[in-house]
Amino acid sequence: MLSSLEPATPDAILGLTEAFKADPRTEKINLTTGVYKDEQGNTPVLESVHKAEALMVDRAASKSYLPIDGAAEYGAAVKGLLFEDGTADRAATAHTPGGTGALRVAGEFIHTILGGKTIWMSEPTWPNHPSIMKASGLEVKTYPYFDAATNSLKYEDMLGALEGVGEGEVVLLHGCCHNPTGIDPTPEQWAGIADAIAARGALPLVDFAYQGFADGIQEDAAGMRTIAAKCPELFVCTSYSKNFGLYSERVGALTLVGETADAAKTAMGHVKTCIRSNYSNPPMHGAMIVTTILGDEALRAEWEVELKEMRDRINGMRQLFVDTLHSKNVGRDFSFMTAQRGMFSFSGLTPEQVDRLKDEFGIYLVRSGRINVAGITPSNVDTLCDAIAAVL
Repeated sequence: MLSSLEPATPDAILGLTEAFKADPRTEKINLTTGVYKDEQGNTPVLESVHKAEALMVDRAASKSYLPIDGAAEYGAAVKGLLFEDGTADRAATAHTPGGTGALRVAGEFIHTILGGKTIWMSEPTWPNHPSIMKASGLEVKTYPYFDAATNSLKYEDMLGALEGVGEGEVVLLHGCCHNPTGIDPTPEQWAGIADAIAARGALPLVDFAYQGFADGIQEDAAGMRTIAAKCPELFVCTSYSKNFGLYSERVGALTLVGETADAAKTAMGHVKTCIRSNYSNPPMHGAMIVTTILGDEALRAEWEVELKEMRDRINGMRQLFVDTLHSKNVGRDFSFMTAQRGMFSFSGLTPEQVDRLKDEFGIYLVRSGRINVAGITPSNVDTLCDAIAAVL
């Protein structure tokens, strides 16, 4: 049976990383996978993480299984980052293997427990979103989001599409740092989106993988909190890969907000059933790091400084990239990229231009033109911009 299989199609993003590793060129640049890199091109372990792990070694008493929904302390820490008001009182959280695991559990719960059939997501969105939700049994529909002509949000078109969402259908939103475009709604637009979803009786699901990478921990939660204030029910899928640098630890969570605390608690009981038949219970180490840092005043303060440094470096690279392209007289205005937020930006490069960057210059981008801005460094920005100038 196995010998009859045809080779699988490589993942659109991870496959590029494999090709990059196999590329023998020394001046190659990888701007594909969403991983933060410092000015030396490394993905560092945060100092606050090092210190938390040292404390954990001293305190470790057991390696026994966690509960199906994870440690209660971790759930409380997650809700503390998400909510400032009483919303946490009507919320229940399950620890999941990364934000991707949270999305898959949410999809299975929506399909198998709630009987949901349809989920709406932005066009474009993270390439794995449709795959996850289709694998969960949901039909995927899309709403307009990105205006390539103006490099802005198609807000009115988006609202118009949301009017077609049926009662009980799910609308997937990016909490901040929209992947892949880097374009987020304004506070006023978030309010309009929340009103549209509430009016349709739809269920919002917020993918919140980059809290703290746009403008700040509290600022980045504003859109999600607006949804929570206007909609009686809400799902939030969170990841701590980026803002804690815990990529390999796969630390995430699924938080359900109900009309009441009892409703959320009952729903979580069914979520646990979905988890039990999937991976049974979550891994411990990464969640303990997050819990230790957020529960220690000094460590949390240090982590917030490190998070700001990562955010500032990314925003600085956006400006340097735009300035360097301008200095090379590329004949195109890239200033829109300084208004985008987070690790990703749509560059406006065509698939053919992206192919030339890879084949001729050893520069790897997703064919949509998405750039991982965190992969740009002061030492490679000239090489990158020279190549872009050539393909333009």
